[in-house]
Amino acid sequence: MRRFQITSTVRAPAALAALSFPIILAAQSSPPPPTASPSAQSPQVAQSEQITVTAYRAPLGVLESPVTTRLLTRQQLRSSAAVTFDDQLRQLPGVELFRRSSSLVANPTSQGISLRALGSTSASRTLVTEDDIPLNDPLGGWIHWQEPPELSIRDVELVRGGVSDLYGSSAIGGVINIVQAQPSSNVITVQSTFGGEGTFDNSLLGAAHRGPWNFLAAGGLIGTGGYIQEAPTQRGPVDVRSNVHSQNALVLAGRGFGPLKLYVRAAGFNDFRHNGTPYQFNATRLFRLSTGADWQNVRGAAAALRLYASDERYRQTFSSISNLPDFGDSACAYRCGEIPTRFSFVPDNELGGALHFSQPFGAGLLLIVGAGVHDVRIWDREQTYGSSAALTNLADHQRDSAAYAEAMWEHKAWTIVASSRLDWFQNYDGHETQWNGADWTPTASQPAQFGQRVYDPRLGLSRRLSDHWALTASGFRAFRAPTPNELYRSTQVGNELTLPNGSLLSERATGWEAGLAAERSWGSMRLSCFLTEVNRPIVAFTINSSSSPILLMRENLGQIESRGVSLDFDLHPRSWLAVDGGYQYAHAVVSRGSQDLGNWIPEVARNLATLNLRASRPSIGTISLQSRLSGRQFDDDANDYLLHGYFRLDAYVSHTFARCSHIPQIELFAAGENLFNRSIEVSKTPTTTLGQPRTARAGLLIHLGRTAD
Repeated sequence: MRRFQITSTVRAPAALAALSFPIILAAQSSPPPPTASPSAQSPQVAQSEQITVTAYRAPLGVLESPVTTRLLTRQQLRSSAAVTFDDQLRQLPGVELFRRSSSLVANPTSQGISLRALGSTSASRTLVTEDDIPLNDPLGGWIHWQEPPELSIRDVELVRGGVSDLYGSSAIGGVINIVQAQPSSNVITVQSTFGGEGTFDNSLLGAAHRGPWNFLAAGGLIGTGGYIQEAPTQRGPVDVRSNVHSQNALVLAGRGFGPLKLYVRAAGFNDFRHNGTPYQFNATRLFRLSTGADWQNVRGAAAALRLYASDERYRQTFSSISNLPDFGDSACAYRCGEIPTRFSFVPDNELGGALHFSQPFGAGLLLIVGAGVHDVRIWDREQTYGSSAALTNLADHQRDSAAYAEAMWEHKAWTIVASSRLDWFQNYDGHETQWNGADWTPTASQPAQFGQRVYDPRLGLSRRLSDHWALTASGFRAFRAPTPNELYRSTQVGNELTLPNGSLLSERATGWEAGLAAERSWGSMRLSCFLTEVNRPIVAFTINSSSSPILLMRENLGQIESRGVSLDFDLHPRSWLAVDGGYQYAHAVVSRGSQDLGNWIPEVARNLATLNLRASRPSIGTISLQSRLSGRQFDDDANDYLLHGYFRLDAYVSHTFARCSHIPQIELFAAGENLFNRSIEVSKTPTTTLGQPRTARAGLLIHLGRTAD
C-alpha cells in the first residue's frame, strides 16, 4: 500500500496493482495538475480516477493527513532544468544534500540528504525507497542519485518528519519514495540531451502489456566533463575537474492471477567519479534484484510481500594535498601536488524482506500489521601508504529485524492514526586482520559487537473545520543506526579527513508537528510548526583544525534541535498555469552537551525558499521557471567556516511537434541552470569550493505508442 499523500490523476487500479502495493481508492475534490505533453506521460491504461495516498500505510485526503507531504509529478520532474534527480528534488523547500553541490560533481560521501533542517554527514537522516525497498547505500547511507533510470520514474512522494514507526532506521527527517512507471501499455521513449561542461543525459524506456503480463525495460547514460570546484583565487596545479560518468539499467516483468499480482525486477548501476585531484577518485558497481507479490480481496483486505538483495563493489582513493613544489615546479606555492595516503576496496551485500497485511473493520477503522528484516555484510580492504603503510581486512555484519502495527480511525470530522514499531538492531560478527608480511593476524582492537532494541511510536490526528480547512497534529519517536562506514572507515572530502568511531550508538529522535491545512478547487496549502530533537546525533567533530589534512572524528554529540515553521503550497489558478513552492525557517542548533553548545548544525540554513512556475499550452509548449533562495550556513561544527546565502534561477522550455497516437511524437527542449551565474559557495575544507556555473543544454525526446487521454 502506498504511503504518501498524493493528489494526482492515475489510471485503473489494476494497472497500479500490477507491480506495486495494493491501494484503496478515495474520492478527491481538487483537480489534477495541468495536462502534460503526451511525451512526458508514463505508460498507463485509459480509464482515469483520482486517489489520495499518504505517508501512513492507508489512504487519506489532504485535510485528513496529520503530516506534511509533497508530490513531484512526472510533469514537474520533466520540466525541471536540472539534469540530476537530487537537483530536481530541490524544487521542494527544505530539501538539501549534505553539501550544496550537485551529485554531478559531489563525492558520494557528501550525498546524504537532509530534511527538516536536521543536516547529515555522509549518511542520510532521510530514507529513500522504491516500492518499499531502501535505496540508501548499505555501506554509508548516502544516495546514488543516478541509479534510477530517469524515464522509469513516474512520481516522487515526500513526507517530512520522523516515520521510523513504519520504516525503521534512517527515517528521522522523513521519507522520499520513488513511484515507478507502470508498464500497462506498449510504448517506446528515447531521450537525449547535451549541454555545457560536456554534460550529457541519454535515456531509453520500453514497455509492453500482453494480457496478464507486463514488461518494462529502461536505462541511461549520464555524465559530465565537470569543472574545477576550487575558487579561482585558491586553486593550485593539483586541482582538476570533478566529474562523473554513470550507467543505469532496469528490467521488470509482472503477471496477474486475478487478485494476486507477482513481479520480478533486476537493476544495475555503474558509476565512476574524479573528485578534483589527479589521484582522488571513486567507483561504484551495484546490482539489485527484487521480487514481490500483492493480493487484495473484494472486502478490502490486502497483503504484500517484498524480497530484495543487492551486491555492491565500492572503490575509493585518498590523498593529502601538499603545498611543496612538485615535479620540479619551484614557482608553485600553493596546492602544488598530492601524496597518496590510502586505497579502499569495499565489497558488500544486502538482503531484506517485508510483509504487510491490512484489514478494514466497518466504514471507519483500518488495521495494518507488518514485519521486516534488513541484513548487511561488508568487507573493507584497505591499503595505506607512507610511514604507516599497512594492509588490513575488516568484516562487519548488521541486521535490523522489526515488527509494527498501525490503526486508522475516521469518525465525522476526526481522523486519528496510531502506529508503533519495535526494531532489534544488531552489529556483530566483526573482525579485523592485518598482513604482517607472511600471514593475516588479528589487530589489537577488534570491531565492536552490540545490539539495541528500539521502540518507536507515533500518533497523528486531524480535525476538519469545514469543507476547506483542517487542523492537524502529530508526534513521533524515530532512530537511525550507525552505518559500517561511520563505525569503521575513514572518509575524506577535500582536505578534511573524518575518522571512524567503533563506539557509536544509534541516534534517537523525538518530535512533533502541528499545522493548518487548506484545500480548494485551485490547489492546496499547509502551514506547519515543527520541532525535532535528536539525542546522541552522530556528527563529524573537529579534533585538529591545523593539520593537513584537517582531522575530524565521528562522535555521538549530546543533542541537536531543529525547530521552525514551514509553508507549502501547490496551486493551479488556471488550467494552463501551476505555481508551487514554499518557505522553511529553522532554528537548528546544538542544544545539549559539552561540545559546540549553541552552534548551528553544519550545512543547515535558517531560511530556505522555493518558487516554481509552469505554464503549458498544447499549441505553444511548456515554459517552466524554478527559483531557490538559501540563507547563510556553516560548513563545520565549530562554525568557523561561513557559507554565504545565494539565489538561483533555472529555466526550461519545450515544444511537442506531433500529437497523434500512432505516429512518433517529437519534443524539443532547452534548459538553463544558474542563469545569473552566481558563485554559490559549496564548502570550505578549508579551501572554498563553488557550485555549478551557468550552463545550458538542449535535447530531443521521441515517444512512440499510445498515450493516456
